[in-house]
Amino acid sequence: MNVASPFLREITARGQFHQCTDLQGLDKAALAGVTGYIGFDMTAPSLHVGNLTQIMFLRRLQQAGGKPIVLLGGGTTRVGDPSGKEEMRQLLSEEQIVKNTASIRGTFDKFLSFGPGKSDAILVDNSEWLLKLNYLDFLRTVGRHMSVNRMLTMDSVRLRLEREQPMSFIEFNYMILQAYDFVELKRRYNCDLQMGGSDQWGNIVNGVELGRRMESYNLFGLTQPLITTASGAKMGKTADGAVWLNADMKSPYDYWQYWRNAEDADVGRFLRIFTDLPLDEIARLEALQGAEINDAKKVLATEATALLHGRDEANKAASAAQATFEQGVTSADLPSFPVTAAELDEGLRVAAAFVRAGLVASNGEAKRHIAAGALRVNDAPIADEAATLTHAHVINGAIKLSLGKKKHALLKL
Repeated sequence: MNVASPFLREITARGQFHQCTDLQGLDKAALAGVTGYIGFDMTAPSLHVGNLTQIMFLRRLQQAGGKPIVLLGGGTTRVGDPSGKEEMRQLLSEEQIVKNTASIRGTFDKFLSFGPGKSDAILVDNSEWLLKLNYLDFLRTVGRHMSVNRMLTMDSVRLRLEREQPMSFIEFNYMILQAYDFVELKRRYNCDLQMGGSDQWGNIVNGVELGRRMESYNLFGLTQPLITTASGAKMGKTADGAVWLNADMKSPYDYWQYWRNAEDADVGRFLRIFTDLPLDEIARLEALQGAEINDAKKVLATEATALLHGRDEANKAASAAQATFEQGVTSADLPSFPVTAAELDEGLRVAAAFVRAGLVASNGEAKRHIAAGALRVNDAPIADEAATLTHAHVINGAIKLSLGKKKHALLKL
């Protein structure tokens, strides 16, 4: 692809380019330092690794001299994005949306530099304008520019209708609100670019066209491929649930382990997208063969964790993993959970201990793992479903719990 701007050249080299509404026009705008945004709805207390692809998109824009806008969906979350959904999202209360917004905001500080400078990022909440809209005025000024015929062809709508799955009127309006966000951001911050995953292409094009029809704006849309693992799994989804970005929902150690356990075929691609390592170094790591690919996975895990949790936490996680897997000893940097002397006096059920440590979701799941020989206490396998932990299991003030070979935690007295 023949482009001149550092931004487009970098995202192309890192496998983050999918589609653009006007490639040459955006290339020219990016050379001058374009302002671009991505929206994030507040549907949970934390973002997850699936959102990280978008955050890294904003990071690449800033690194290339562009100005990123993080758009928090305090308004659109009240509606719910139907994209990729087979049924309506659960509507959250206003109180929960506010709590989720407060919990999520700090994540962006890890990846972007905020401030008043030309390329400093800004954080905006679309509730600032969406909550003030007058319905009839909105229909007259915005709705008249939106074609229902076109909206019915969008995947978020078409697939639901083809499968005879109901779609509410509130969901149908989501794409109108997203398109209007783009117009507002152009008015307020001279934002010319909306970015997102390839599943947002239709919504993004709607925003570009609405800006042209309402105000004769020349706006741009840019998407990156949806990221799946080599085996086809959705990015950020594991057997244990979402890989959260907040440390209180996914510890730095467990986050490090997520990247360490990447499939061999994904290592090079993930290094390009989720780290800032130079491309020539990534090419060297990607070329490693056999057991040496594990060294590349450790680099991926440490670099990705350092971006989110800081270099110290990343190094602690790497050291803890080395101690656990290579030296066979318990490390103080493993995730830890409290246990009282009184509980050990009475005998704490092993199943309940694993639930407390977050290694299993329920006593029933713990029992199934016990039957399969997958649970260990202080590296010794547990065979009895009724087994209990006592003071005899405490070593240096802690009890080590393990699920399989790769998941560990400590119960600390």
